[in-house]
Amino acid sequence: MKKTRVLNSHISKAIATIGHFDLLTITDAGMPIPNDDRRMDLAITKELPRFIDVLEVVLSEMEIQKVYLAEEIKSNNPTQLQQIKNLLDENVEIAYIPHSEMKTYLSHPLNKGNIRTGEVTPFSNIILESNVTF
Repeated sequence: MKKTRVLNSHISKAIATIGHFDLLTITDAGMPIPNDDRRMDLAITKELPRFIDVLEVVLSEMEIQKVYLAEEIKSNNPTQLQQIKNLLDENVEIAYIPHSEMKTYLSHPLNKGNIRTGEVTPFSNIILESNVTF
């Protein structure tokens, strides 16, 4: 049995295939993620699983250099924003972009997967940009 934290085979595979500058998204329940082979739908019910819990586990196995968040999270979900910042290493760059622009990354060629959570708080979406571990 796998020893690391991510047990979901689809998420584990996505992380294993990520190279430098590749992307992985974690979204709330309302984000219109494409229904393709990159879709990893974990949503069971409202708030299960929570966005922040999924993010914490993914960050335990993925080296990131930059994250993209919706500009709107600053005013519409400051509590979630603070929780995200608490999980990020101090050297991780945060870029704020319009929510509408975030949606274009869901189909980006460098995107290895879209993880949908049961989160129902607004703008609980993140794009993780991979770094190297050496």
